[in-house]
Amino acid sequence: MTGDLTKGSCLKQILWFTLPLLAGNLLQQTYNLVDAAIVGRCLGTEALASVGASSSVQFLVIGFCLGTCAGFGVPIAQQFGAKNYREMRSFIYQSVLLTACFAVVLTAACALLCPQILRLLSTPEDIFTGAYQYLLVIFLGIPFTLLYNLQAAMLRAVGDSKTPFLFLAVSTVCNIFLDLFCILVLRWGVSGAALATISSQAFSGILCFFYIMKRSEILHIGRADAKFDGGRCRAALFMAAPMGLQFSITAIGSMVMQAANNGLGSVYVSGFTAGARLKQFTLCPFDALATAVCNFCGQNVGAKRFDRVREGMRKGLLLATVYGVMIGLVLIFGGRTLSMLFVDGSKTAVLDAAARYLRCLGSCYWMLGFLNIFRMTTQGLGYAGRAVIAGGIEMLARIMVSLVFVPIYGFAAICWADQAAWATAVLYLMPLCLYLMRRMEREIMMKTDEIS
Repeated sequence: MTGDLTKGSCLKQILWFTLPLLAGNLLQQTYNLVDAAIVGRCLGTEALASVGASSSVQFLVIGFCLGTCAGFGVPIAQQFGAKNYREMRSFIYQSVLLTACFAVVLTAACALLCPQILRLLSTPEDIFTGAYQYLLVIFLGIPFTLLYNLQAAMLRAVGDSKTPFLFLAVSTVCNIFLDLFCILVLRWGVSGAALATISSQAFSGILCFFYIMKRSEILHIGRADAKFDGGRCRAALFMAAPMGLQFSITAIGSMVMQAANNGLGSVYVSGFTAGARLKQFTLCPFDALATAVCNFCGQNVGAKRFDRVREGMRKGLLLATVYGVMIGLVLIFGGRTLSMLFVDGSKTAVLDAAARYLRCLGSCYWMLGFLNIFRMTTQGLGYAGRAVIAGGIEMLARIMVSLVFVPIYGFAAICWADQAAWATAVLYLMPLCLYLMRRMEREIMMKTDEIS
């Protein structure tokens, strides 16, 4: 199953492409919410803090995996849009080789450095052991994370966002049952929660593999395609690495913020963890819509349809901004109540911290619509290296708030660190994206005039 995004209504195609992505993201985050609820309710707030104490470094590593896989999908989408299928399959082969290398290096390095990472994050001693057990298992599952996300990116690049969602839905249901089994029956604690997560990721990756082999012939790599090509390998790497680094660079700022928050004590760690779980859930529509816009732009850049690229960006901005305003109001007025999914009502200090964090986030959620759409449009245009600078800007903003303002204002500064990062990144990305789009249009027009 494939989908040509270079024809038809821009809004309709973006919406239909977004819906399976959104459903998949919501399912995955629903599991994360259930996971946190089970851990917090059954194992206690210290266990919840153990899981949350390393959330920033998980975002750094897993975000790099997600970003690189999404980056590999951009040249595949561009070649699919241009109908250059042989070159598209060559890019697929180079992506598989590079992903295998990433899997080996990342798994080994992260597993070995796990204790040092937690020390660097100033993880409190009362939750250090649990945090180590959870993080180590997550790191050992990196190959499974890459397996699913690369194949999902390939399918989305050719216009199929439904199949990855279906497999993710099946694995999410399995994930919840495994979580309950490992924690409540086997009594494996936070290690059981992590094991359930990586097992479900492996399952979804295996399902994707068999589907591609049986049903998606256009993605099959033949003998003529299975050759190392230095030029295409570099092109794929130059697209994927910046997208992965963008997540990781952003996460470095989050790690500094996490370390600053960890130093405030386990009450604020637990409150921040509960709020962050809800934040991740509400980010799903932003992520799904931005991914849809990226693939839409990628195919239309390949087809040289810049009128559709511009229209797709405008529609994406409208949808993302409206959602940001609506969900922001939910977080402002309902954040404390929603936090009780993870924290017992008697833990008033933890609930107060979570509610305060969510109120501050909600007031600026509309800004994320601009940030995600402009970032992913820039990447869809093929300028992932330029977009990564936005990640660096976010990192610097979070570091500045964490090092300068947290010692003065405490948890209040933590509550506003993300918003400072979003605002500074948008101020860079918005003019950049519009400039690059105009420049690409001019270049295409000049080439057309020379040919004629």
